[in-house]
Amino acid sequence: MNKSPNKVFVWPISTRIIHWMLAFSFTIAFIISSYEEMLHDHVALGFIFGIMIIYRIIWGFIGPKYARFSTFKLNLSQLKFYFVEKIQDRWRAIPAGHNPASSWFTIWAMIMGSIIVTSGMLLYGIQEAKGFLSFLNDNYYNQMDIWMLVHKSASYIFLFWVFLHISGVMIEQFYHKTNMVLAMITGYKRAKGEDTEVSKKLNFFAYSIIIIAIATYSFITSSNYNFLTSQKFTSIDYKAQNPIFVEKCGDCHKIYPPFLLPKASWSRVMRGLDNHFGEKITEANITKSQQSTIKSFLYANSAEKSTRESSVKIMKSLGKRRPKAITKTPYWRERHKDIDKAIFKTKEVKDKSNCIACHNNIDKGMIDDMDITIYRIKKNKD
Repeated sequence: MNKSPNKVFVWPISTRIIHWMLAFSFTIAFIISSYEEMLHDHVALGFIFGIMIIYRIIWGFIGPKYARFSTFKLNLSQLKFYFVEKIQDRWRAIPAGHNPASSWFTIWAMIMGSIIVTSGMLLYGIQEAKGFLSFLNDNYYNQMDIWMLVHKSASYIFLFWVFLHISGVMIEQFYHKTNMVLAMITGYKRAKGEDTEVSKKLNFFAYSIIIIAIATYSFITSSNYNFLTSQKFTSIDYKAQNPIFVEKCGDCHKIYPPFLLPKASWSRVMRGLDNHFGEKITEANITKSQQSTIKSFLYANSAEKSTRESSVKIMKSLGKRRPKAITKTPYWRERHKDIDKAIFKTKEVKDKSNCIACHNNIDKGMIDDMDITIYRIKKNKD
């Protein structure tokens, strides 16, 4: 029985909680997507968003009356009449369930949300070589830019539709005076109809989804790597692989992973040892035999031979160029263009070639976004 005159109880508390979890997870994930060091949090929020999308699709088939897809008004003539009536009759009655516009929005949101989640998982596996799809990195690494485009495009389209949705709610609130803003807070719509009744089984299902989503987020953020975020590329023991490379190159500077430059670049480096970035290296420093060993190692592990994100993007950025220094690659310059140049002169960094100052594990072949310390260096500088 309807317990509130002129109002219908449409959305139970579990539905309202999930609605806001869906909204906040997307919004925050979208905002922090530009911050490389927050990728872990972005992924965790993406899991919440994905779980909410799956819930809403299932809820559309098994949920209470007003939530079911079978009650949606998807006829185009209904959509046209809705907007005509909306303009002509400011005080028209609104349906307890989804109107034609919200029906179409919900379907479109589920489609775009599914694309966002799917492309995000594929991108995480292919580009970052992380998560349970990391095995795809081996064969599909050249497609990372495609999936990035799909993921970004779907996210911006979804955001555009969110703004349309919010605009519609604001029009209802302030022009039609339907008090729609509070509806998703109180659960009541100013309409006529029967109150929603949710069975114990459906309530159990909804609250279970909420708990699963929160637990998943906590599980992901509680540790750097677990089975949901495990990485294909792990720490490399270069000393075990080639002790001469570590001993001779690491004697003057921290070693650079060979996968950060192509073979032709390493060839230029090894041919120019008589003027090695201002230093003259002779056979007294590194014998011909040792030079040959180091060169073979660099060639065998160069950027062309790696499916890591940095390697693939460095190669794509170079074109026909083959610079001697990593800092001369277009990819390096693009990734570091927003960093205050004064940072490279701080006592912690000293020079832009001192990669290990910001990438703590680069000498182990690890250039993980979560390990970047430039932000802490910047904070100390400020």
